[in-house]
Amino acid sequence: MTHIQQNEELKRRIWQIANDVRGTVDGWDFKQYVLGALFYRFISENFARYIEGGDDSFRYVDIADDNGALAAIKEDAIKTKGYFIYPSQLFANVVANANGNENLNTDLKAIFTAIESSAMGYDSEEDIKGLFDDFDTTSNRLGKAVKDKNTRLAAVLKGVNELDFGHFEDSEIDLFGDAYEYLIGNYAANAGKSGGEFFTPQHVSKLIAQLALHGQTSVNKIYDPAAGSGSLLLQAKKRMDDHFIEEGLFGQEVNYTTYNLARMNMFLHNVNYEDFNMQLGNTLTEPRFKEDKPFDAIVSNPPYSLKWIGSDDPTLINDDRFAPAGALAPKSKADFAFVLHALNYLSSKGRAAIVCFPGIFYRGGAERKIRQYLVDNNFVETVISLAPNLFYGTTIAVNILVLSKHKTDTKVQFIDASGEGFFKKETKNNVMADPHVKAITELFDRKENVEHVAKSVRMETIAEENDYNLSVSAYVEAKDTREIVNIAELNQEIETAARKIDGLRKDIDAIVAEIEGRQ
Repeated sequence: MTHIQQNEELKRRIWQIANDVRGTVDGWDFKQYVLGALFYRFISENFARYIEGGDDSFRYVDIADDNGALAAIKEDAIKTKGYFIYPSQLFANVVANANGNENLNTDLKAIFTAIESSAMGYDSEEDIKGLFDDFDTTSNRLGKAVKDKNTRLAAVLKGVNELDFGHFEDSEIDLFGDAYEYLIGNYAANAGKSGGEFFTPQHVSKLIAQLALHGQTSVNKIYDPAAGSGSLLLQAKKRMDDHFIEEGLFGQEVNYTTYNLARMNMFLHNVNYEDFNMQLGNTLTEPRFKEDKPFDAIVSNPPYSLKWIGSDDPTLINDDRFAPAGALAPKSKADFAFVLHALNYLSSKGRAAIVCFPGIFYRGGAERKIRQYLVDNNFVETVISLAPNLFYGTTIAVNILVLSKHKTDTKVQFIDASGEGFFKKETKNNVMADPHVKAITELFDRKENVEHVAKSVRMETIAEENDYNLSVSAYVEAKDTREIVNIAELNQEIETAARKIDGLRKDIDAIVAEIEGRQ
């Protein structure tokens, strides 16, 4: 199957599952069951293939849990994979008997608990702990009666089981990412959620990753301070597949459900527990990884205009992340707090690419003071304005801010990527594709001035003539698409029309006079 065929099949299957469980499970909650079942199937098949070691004559799913050989390999398996799954606990064995299993909901809960417990006391414990918390098989959201719960759970398991793309990691599509994107797109608005808070569209993720990793053949590690579902980190890893990431992927996320999705996503993309470090907590007030910084690449799509404690906490102005700027981001708009946090965690050779709300680039007060700090210290490499309506839950035309501590000149590049040639229109959202990403990254790389599209501006001009305004529109003149009118020709046309009208009036008057004369 081609990429398009697999994507359509995935959507069709998810929609079929939705119809089978519709009526009780809210759409926003439903996504947790679909994603949880996808994850359960993946780790089951992935673990079975690991145990089988490429031996086609041996099927792990068929052996008994009390097989003596399992005890001998269990510890090594946990140390390598991070967890252990007995044959009876594999997705394939559970789904085979799902319809007739009167204890399906409690059996699943016991299996998930056992998988998580298998990592206790090992290095992977914190990476596995709580992974299945949002796949609540005993929740009344599935129905009040046990029979109803089991019926709906069986429908979800069967639907996921019928996806036939071969091995998950060999599929033509990003299975988990595409499923998540489809679910967010269908249910975020109806649930009153902002999908942009949870998911960065894949091609926007690709662009951000390419900007952050531009020109680097190896990085020490990649970091996202507002990791969401982990899509940005995984895109960054994908960009480095031919190169080298010394210490893996690091991310922090404040939302527990999304934190679990991010960890699932790492496993689903064959990122072993030793190669990622996801932490739960508020990045602005409870920052992790202080001992792990600096990072050579930082990618982030932090929540827009988030409220935070800001100046209500007098200790924050002395925090080494915010103190150099001499100002804290406004309490009602934490955008620049995330920017300064990323800058503090950035290495002297690296770049940070951050999705930003456009208002932070022109508003006054503390935000102007922070912009002055960034410009005067030559940290701003590029500001890119994207097309509107690229993100779920908002039609705003967001910007990407690229920070660097190793610039070789004192200019700031501005790119207007909001026009034709940088996106395509689809039914619900505008969409970026590979050619659009390529066009923007080539502009970023060349740093050449392109009329109506890109311009590099001296720091002094930004400071002295524009009072530290970093809006793209202040420097890149939009193309005038208004129709050019030739006034002389227009006047001639009006004069000709006036003469015709006068002639017609005379003809009408003559006709009226003739009629009246006859009377």
